[in-house]
Amino acid sequence: MYFVRYKKTFVLGIIFILLSNIGQVYIPQLIKQGINAIEKNAVPEAVLKFVLLIALTSLLAGVFRFLIRQTIIVTSWKIANDLRYDFWNHLQKLSLRFYQNNSTGNIMSHATNDINAVRSFVGPSVMYTIDNGTKFLFVFFIMLSMNPLLTLYALLPSPFMTLVVYYVMSRVHAKYTKIQEKFADLTARAQENFSGIRVIKSYGREDYETENYMYESKEYLKRKMDLVKLQAMFIPVFLVIAGLSFIIVLWSGGIQMIEGNFSIGELVAFYAYLGMLIWPMISFGWVATMIQQAEASMKRLLKILNEPYEIQDSVTTDYNIKEIHGQIEFKNVSFGYAANLPPVLKEINLKIEKGNTVAFIGKTGTGKTSLVNLIPRFYDSTGGEVLIDGVNVKNIPLQTLRKNIGMVSQENFLFSDSLANNVIYGLNGTSDNAIEKAADIAQLSKDVESFPKGFETILGERGITLSGGQKQRSTLARALAIDPKILILDDSFSAVDTNTEEEILRRLKQFMKNRTSIIISHRISTVKDADKIFVVEEGRIAEEGTHEELIELNGIYADLNKRQLLEEELSEMD
Repeated sequence: MYFVRYKKTFVLGIIFILLSNIGQVYIPQLIKQGINAIEKNAVPEAVLKFVLLIALTSLLAGVFRFLIRQTIIVTSWKIANDLRYDFWNHLQKLSLRFYQNNSTGNIMSHATNDINAVRSFVGPSVMYTIDNGTKFLFVFFIMLSMNPLLTLYALLPSPFMTLVVYYVMSRVHAKYTKIQEKFADLTARAQENFSGIRVIKSYGREDYETENYMYESKEYLKRKMDLVKLQAMFIPVFLVIAGLSFIIVLWSGGIQMIEGNFSIGELVAFYAYLGMLIWPMISFGWVATMIQQAEASMKRLLKILNEPYEIQDSVTTDYNIKEIHGQIEFKNVSFGYAANLPPVLKEINLKIEKGNTVAFIGKTGTGKTSLVNLIPRFYDSTGGEVLIDGVNVKNIPLQTLRKNIGMVSQENFLFSDSLANNVIYGLNGTSDNAIEKAADIAQLSKDVESFPKGFETILGERGITLSGGQKQRSTLARALAIDPKILILDDSFSAVDTNTEEEILRRLKQFMKNRTSIIISHRISTVKDADKIFVVEEGRIAEEGTHEELIELNGIYADLNKRQLLEEELSEMD
């Protein structure tokens, strides 16, 4: 596919290869004629003619050699860029399940080392294969026309080169695959260490992590050296075999020259052609290893590129749906993360009217987050239907669905960018009004006033320069900035003090009029004013109702309320 895209440039590159090689193989003929002319006592002007012709031919061959790299090698970088884009675009469309099963370091190694290995095949390997292949044929037939018997003698050691290439090629693929796998482990450990540097320093585990990294690094070095040792056989063995060819030509050609069957010019030209054959034969082995490496890398890339899109639009998608209003319904919904794992949600039935604020509460691990993740289709239910405005979410265009849902997850991720760009991340264009309005509702405005450059302050990686509460309010502002029809807050106030939380909820109530709000929390104080509260227990809706109705029910919710009130009293006594 990529070769077809740039076929004209590749054809042009092949033409330049042929022209360059024609020039190179013609130079020994000029040398032969020049030496023969000297042998016949030619005048200096005649010798100068051959010198100038050799210089001109070399210049033209060099120009075409430059053009080869400007076509084939430059195109290989363009193909690598296209492959990198396609790989990145594919990654963006893969589901959350894929990222749960594949480490960041492993994916990064695919995007760097593996793509570079494929580029080496597309550029240098293709170029040298065509270049040296045509040169070999040109030289071989010229040598054959000059002296068939001497050509046969010169090529007698060649089968040994073939055996060396076969031996190395049969081992390179497996070794290179192991190297790439270990490089992925090394990258994953580095990425994990950088992300968790606070934890490492908190527990004083710097030496421990250094030792682990060095262990992985030494294992990578060991595998790399195994390949290097194997590749190191190439040039020494080939030079020895080439040396045998030169010895044979010198002996046999010298005898023919003494007998008067070969001129000095012809012997020198033959030697030059033999020298031209040596590099192609060496390069075939070098290119063979590059092909093996590229094949191993391409298999690793294809494993990801062939990964199917679990969540995507389909033939049932109704593209006439341009917006959603906010009514949500779960009809007998079940969900599990894998077929061999027990289901997380079991036969969930509930309805959320447009404009209502509902809350989900329950113990950790009961399935609250899994339930709300089905609404924007981070996952698809394994049973039943999730409906929005009476339409199955699977039939709503994915972009339409997610553009109308503002979600604040438990992980308060912020990009290493300005606060303003983080807040308006979900918008297509810049809007100062949207930033200020969202920040005001999220109670972030006062904090921004103390930042060095206000909203233009650059945040550290993952928002490391902000406190936990500021991160939560920043991600809330980002969700509000897109003016969502549905707002999902998944334990979004855990790092916010009670007074600030109450003020945010009060402002949200005004902002979310005629919109649907879903709140997940462990605090009764956060959910008590919701229009309806659902208590989730072991993947099922155990209780539902208003705060007052659930207190009267005297069940799970009432028990949770009593315990939290007692904790507050004890806290006040302290």
